Amino acid sequence: MHRAVFTLILALFATATLPAHAGEAEQKRAENALRVLKEVMEAPDKAIPKDLLQNAHAVAVIPDVIKAGFVVGGRHGEGLIAVKTRDGTWSNPSFVGLTGGSIGFQAGVSSTDVILVFRTERGVDSIVHGKFTLGADASAAAGPVGRSAQASTDAQLKAEIYSYSRARGLFAGAALDGTAITIDNSANQAVYGDGVTARRIFDGGVRNVPNAVVDFRDRLEEYTTK
Repeated sequence: MHRAVFTLILALFATATLPAHAGEAEQKRAENALRVLKEVMEAPDKAIPKDLLQNAHAVAVIPDVIKAGFVVGGRHGEGLIAVKTRDGTWSNPSFVGLTGGSIGFQAGVSSTDVILVFRTERGVDSIVHGKFTLGADASAAAGPVGRSAQASTDAQLKAEIYSYSRARGLFAGAALDGTAITIDNSANQAVYGDGVTARRIFDGGVRNVPNAVVDFRDRLEEYTTK
């Protein structure tokens, strides 16, 4: 039993790193991130509070985070992160990876959509400069859900990041301490061109942005227009 589950974990993580034609896999990732964002924000009375998004410094959407394990577990996912620019609009997104592990009595495999709402610049700057770990490099807490949830939650929590997850159709705040986020430089270069960094993407220094990536940015604009 242990050997079978361990083999499955290796297969899941290996599949996530398989090469694809330049840009094709990344555009699919952007499409999936857009789908998750739309489904979450358009769910009646179960969305991320709009005020929270409007005041966010960055938003990351990581679809289909795979969690697998037996006693020792791990998670892996790939998605997008966009930041609020100085003029109040959203940047083109950078590709990111999410990884984490946990110890405990768990078995089986699950797929979960993850959304992270960054309330300060500090967390994003840490991601740009290297690996960033929720709960260690910045405080993180399960985010509020629904139109009236933010006020009461803000009074109790001063977290820099609000985290959410959706599995089996259920969407709610989630504790993800210990989960690491890194910039996916190879994906960024496959989409935006050789040598392109996350900072350059955030600063508007890229051209010929694929439609799927533009659609993600534009949808964020739509959900955060006051």
